[in-house]
Amino acid sequence: MTDLPMPPLTCFKAYDIRGRLGTELNEDIARRIGRAFAEVTAARRVVLGRDCRASSQGLAAAVANGLIAAGAEVIDIGLCGTEEVYFATTHLDADGGIEITASHNPIDYNGMKMVGRGSAPLDASVTMPAIRALAQSGAFATPVAGGRTTVAGDVRADYVDRVLSLVDVGALRPLTILVNAGNGTAGPTFDALAAGLARRGAPLRFVRMNHDPDATFPNGIPNPLLAENQPATAAAVLAAGADIGVAWDGDFDRCFFFDHHGRFIAGEYVVGLLAAAYLAKEPGATIIHDPRVVWNTQDIVEQAGGRAVMARTGHVFLKAAMRETGAVYGGEMSAHHYFRDFMACDSGMIPWLLVAELIGRSGQTLADLLAARIAAFPSSGEINFTVSDTAAATARIHAALSPSALTEDRTDGLSLTFPDWRLNLRASNTEPLLRLNVEAKGDPDLIVQAVARITALIQGD
Repeated sequence: MTDLPMPPLTCFKAYDIRGRLGTELNEDIARRIGRAFAEVTAARRVVLGRDCRASSQGLAAAVANGLIAAGAEVIDIGLCGTEEVYFATTHLDADGGIEITASHNPIDYNGMKMVGRGSAPLDASVTMPAIRALAQSGAFATPVAGGRTTVAGDVRADYVDRVLSLVDVGALRPLTILVNAGNGTAGPTFDALAAGLARRGAPLRFVRMNHDPDATFPNGIPNPLLAENQPATAAAVLAAGADIGVAWDGDFDRCFFFDHHGRFIAGEYVVGLLAAAYLAKEPGATIIHDPRVVWNTQDIVEQAGGRAVMARTGHVFLKAAMRETGAVYGGEMSAHHYFRDFMACDSGMIPWLLVAELIGRSGQTLADLLAARIAAFPSSGEINFTVSDTAAATARIHAALSPSALTEDRTDGLSLTFPDWRLNLRASNTEPLLRLNVEAKGDPDLIVQAVARITALIQGD
């Protein structure tokens, strides 16, 4: 027996699933996706987790039903972050993992993040389209007996042990850390890590903010990358007299930092900081970075005797580069940080622990650690432009600026390098947007001038 075909599934994106509840994603679609996932990947054991959204439990049950119908064993790890699914998939020797989450999307959305064996991302050109096609057609194989749901043991305790094994707890010094979970999924997992740190004698004090998971998100959807969401955390850092502030998005696979002045730290400087921390431990190691803002990271890696490798923006590409090169660490300015010893996957909990360790080793504040780097390589931050024809706007910029560029790179969008400044311009895959990043060598005025000129070109002036 097969399910009837359905209209085109618009919840499938390039690397994951996101959709508006009721119209683009519902429990029937979730069941189909679970069934298709198991059939296409031939998965016999699948880890299943979920975030705290009101719809996530029902969607998780529907995915489980689909997996079970395909004869798979569903290992339910309950409320957790995406990185806990990544961990459990490898730790439990499962064939795949699915986290039900909409991360930082609006409250009426939900979605899924899926991985295969070894916590590897699914092939965006083959596997994801095949899952989509089968879920849409409903042409499933005959149901297979033997599928079942099992509740995993204390996977979180094992996760805590793995994460804390990546940090030298003995190097930590007394710090007060303000943590803002945004009423997302981070709170319980953070508490488990904090308890593990306390058992190991870590001299850290935590001030918790918006800590309990709450499906209504009374303080707004957690997305600390948005400028309008940063002042609340900044104010809390100052009120607590904290040494650093840490904030997460809904499924805590991204981690954001504030210094003791309450200043938000742009993601590219965190990438450089973590690169330096790893190169101090492993001289000569390989570091992966994305193409948007690169000079600070490349300079740090060169000074430390490491090897910097640029990969296309996006977790699939960063993870592939991590695995291909054996890189110890990879980072994106969007606050995704990837770790060789964490299945080459991204984690939002490992970064703040490493920053705390670095502060302890150096005896400097986060602000002091970064001041010289920010001065040496100022950047614009990502600027988004709404345009009707992104290709035409990019062509105008290329025609006007490329003749005087020292280098041109098309790894991801258009990158042009000049003697003292650099730009990266990328078109969004899903919206009529151009995303601009400009960086300079020690001269913020160059950034202002470059952004003004590029803005005029984008607008066709």
